[in-house]
Amino acid sequence: MTRPIPPAAFASTTRRRCSSREAVATLLLVVPLTAVAQTSPFMTGATALQANLLAWLTPIAIILVMVLGGMAMANRVSWGWVIGAILGIAIAFGAPQIVSWVRGMFGV
Repeated sequence: MTRPIPPAAFASTTRRRCSSREAVATLLLVVPLTAVAQTSPFMTGATALQANLLAWLTPIAIILVMVLGGMAMANRVSWGWVIGAILGIAIAFGAPQIVSWVRGMFGV
């Protein structure tokens, strides 16, 4: 003959299952937070600096191209300045691609 399970024992088993489910849910919620904590503060600052520099350089580059165009129309331009401005704009706005290219060359 089997003994019936007392209601108090059944309730404690159910409580233990709920608490283990809650522990697993809490663990799953905490694990992604540790992955987010791996970001470098240097990279965050460098990304913010890059965004600020590009925000400043965009109107400056536009004004520079307008001035060089006006000087070229008046035939008062040194073409060395034009080549330097083009190279400077290409380097300033292409810096992320240049950095990723160099990192790819050295396997970093």
